[in-house]
Amino acid sequence: MDEKTNPVRWGVLGVAGIAVSKVIPGIQRSALSRVEAIASRSASRAEEAAARLSIPRWHGSYQDLLDDTAIEAVYIPLPNHLHAEWAMKAAAAGKHVLCEKPLAMSSAEAKEMVQVAEDAGVRLMEAFMYRLHPLWVEVRRLLAEEAIGDLHAVQVFFSYFNVNPDDIRNIARFGGGALMDIGCYAVNAIRMLFGNEPTRVTGAIKRDLGFGTDVMTSALLEFGERQATLTCSTQLETDQRVHIHGTTGRILVEIPFNIPSDRATRILVASGGEPPVASDIVVHEVAAADQYEVQADAFSRSLREGISVPTPPTDAIANLEVMERIVADAERSG
Repeated sequence: MDEKTNPVRWGVLGVAGIAVSKVIPGIQRSALSRVEAIASRSASRAEEAAARLSIPRWHGSYQDLLDDTAIEAVYIPLPNHLHAEWAMKAAAAGKHVLCEKPLAMSSAEAKEMVQVAEDAGVRLMEAFMYRLHPLWVEVRRLLAEEAIGDLHAVQVFFSYFNVNPDDIRNIARFGGGALMDIGCYAVNAIRMLFGNEPTRVTGAIKRDLGFGTDVMTSALLEFGERQATLTCSTQLETDQRVHIHGTTGRILVEIPFNIPSDRATRILVASGGEPPVASDIVVHEVAAADQYEVQADAFSRSLREGISVPTPPTDAIANLEVMERIVADAERSG
């Protein structure tokens, strides 16, 4: 059947800000997807969100949505500590699952989620939406064509400033902290660019004495003779950059993760000239695209065409394992 006339019927577990402001509108823009229902533990919040977003049905509990036989796939934007519970319940109910990052609170928990989904015969994917955006498709093309020679080093910086004690990103037991919230992007991007796992990991962590969460985490990841560094913070000026260095050039990805949907984005490739004062720079402008729509398209297409999701769930396990190695090394040396 034509996927455009038979879109995947989605349900959403929760009314988190990212869901109602970004992901649900992105799914709704996807020609291959249709948001049929939304759930919240508060019936009034579910009803309000459904009305505001023109979603046909709402449910006053997550389980009620999972019992909705019309729903094929669910998107889970719940706090980190609830990912495993509800992803596995969704899988047991026969629903395919797109779950916010990080997939779980630990790699062990993620392994259990992957196994439950496999046993239930449903798809499971971690929602690293940036990977699918044309911006990163172009970055990977440039690297494959050796636009900067051999890739040897990557630097990632990602930060924002938030000291609200009631924000779940500042609550340790809910999986808050810089590494879990945004450092996971840095680790993911580095692993994607190098195409394998680090042979050695060194970490450094600064914690908020009140919150108990990490407010600045840095790491050195070694991939044999190649290296990557990252710093993430929840208490620094907002910024994000990815620098990719090769033997004959370098790439700057200006807005690598929170890619705007309403404007073109740029990749700067520097090679030759008179660096560092007068490098030859080629600007690759990538047309605007909604990364959440692209993600929904890719996930829904995998269901309708019976193919694998673009990012296998085992990647989420590997990402968490690297994050755990960063924490373990920081604690040993701290």
